Amino acid sequence: MNSQSANSYDVVIMGGALAGSATAILLLRRNPKLRVLIVEKSDKFSRRVGEATVEVSTFFLQRCLGLTHHLHQNHLVKNGLRFWFANERTQEVPDCSEIGGKYLSRVGAYLVDRAVLDQAALDRATDLGAELWRPAMVTRFDLEEGGQQRLTVARGEDSLEVSARWIVDASGVAALIARKQGWLRAHESHPTAAAWARWRGCVNWDDPKFLDKYPKWSKRCFGLRGTATNHMMGDGWWAWWIPLRGDEISIGLVFDQRFVDWGGGGTVAERLKNFLLKHPVGGELLKDAECVEGDVHFRRNLAYTCDTVAGDGFALVGDASGFMDPFYSPGLDWLAFTTYGAAQLILDERAGRSAAHGAATLNQNLRKSYRLWFDAIYLNKYEYLGEYDLMRIAVQLDIANYYMGVAIQPYFRGEVAFTEPCFSQKGALPFQWWISVYNRRLAAIARSRRRRGKLGRTNDGRRLLLGGFAFNAGTVWLLIRGTLSWIALEISEGWRTWFAATAEEKAPTRAREKEAAVGET
Repeated sequence: MNSQSANSYDVVIMGGALAGSATAILLLRRNPKLRVLIVEKSDKFSRRVGEATVEVSTFFLQRCLGLTHHLHQNHLVKNGLRFWFANERTQEVPDCSEIGGKYLSRVGAYLVDRAVLDQAALDRATDLGAELWRPAMVTRFDLEEGGQQRLTVARGEDSLEVSARWIVDASGVAALIARKQGWLRAHESHPTAAAWARWRGCVNWDDPKFLDKYPKWSKRCFGLRGTATNHMMGDGWWAWWIPLRGDEISIGLVFDQRFVDWGGGGTVAERLKNFLLKHPVGGELLKDAECVEGDVHFRRNLAYTCDTVAGDGFALVGDASGFMDPFYSPGLDWLAFTTYGAAQLILDERAGRSAAHGAATLNQNLRKSYRLWFDAIYLNKYEYLGEYDLMRIAVQLDIANYYMGVAIQPYFRGEVAFTEPCFSQKGALPFQWWISVYNRRLAAIARSRRRRGKLGRTNDGRRLLLGGFAFNAGTVWLLIRGTLSWIALEISEGWRTWFAATAEEKAPTRAREKEAAVGET
């Protein structure tokens, strides 16, 4: 190897996918004179999980990163969320209880092919002036609070010494800084795992042949079912169904390892398909599908957090700073808050403001946001995912609260909203408390049903088709309606759990004695 003299930059970003590229775009939009280096290990982005944006991440991609034209040209417009429930009485798709929109969505979102989106963001970053080393890999780095950060980068046959005032870790689940520093923590109270793959030959929800097969069912929805993010729901698990440009579908299963046994033989793709064929939706739409080779994955213990996400000289963004759960697609929202916070921290330091103070504030806000966000939405959520009537309440309240409390912020206030991550401000704490209370109560009711053998009794023949969510009084009405349904449920059934032990509410009753360590197989 050849040793070359040091290269000096203002910012070095480890990882050129969306989190790294977004950070570069945000920096160079506001300070084009910054010397920004992106180090990306791949020569080409490999296929990644099909992903859905939601309203906050859509605003971020369009109005902060300038990717509106790319999204329209290369990805599918998303038509909300749709959920499908089953029990022993469901045989075909129309038999399943259904939650979803009656019309097309009212606020924009997309179904995205991440490899394509990542490349578009990286191209925009380099167009704005970022320097790109690709393929290249950071083999060593040393953090120096308040000083120059030093890295060694392998690029071809060369080993290059690089220095920068700032390092940004955008390495995704590799979480290079957090793992090296010992900051990464598995979320042991939420031991979820996931298997996913791409498929061809799936039945099209909106194909005339399929609609003609079920004419009464087809007329219930005035929009499109197929371009929603469809979810198959079960006891302790859910599966996504995301169409991509062309004829490929991203399908994945996420499950709580305390509730679902992922045993059995065969490849990951075979086990995934066999599992989903047991659900009427999977059995009908996936039966003739063929797996696309080279895009099959399995990962244990999805949820993790980091003790530190920023310091005077470094910042962790996107999945390198933590991950909660894929349900409701919060990953890109978290990416937006972390990249915007990192960029603001660096820009403030370049303008002469205290980086130590800024890093302390960013650390406090992001760690608080992660903890309260997770506790409100995801803690014990998998206990009642498979219950139509409980999820009917949760979907109305969760999404309405998201619209009126979170998504409304950037649309009404602009980019400044990304400096205040979810639940990080005092004014949001009463709403966080309310959300955590009803989610905890729904989990307790599901736990009681499990003990009494009453799970899934409303999972056939029921339908909730919503008019859509927007930033207006209609969404407030959905909040009221969902709350009234919750109160009615408490009176009719919830009373059984009103005096349950606190410890029981905090942990699922079927918890395994042993939880797997953070890792991937």
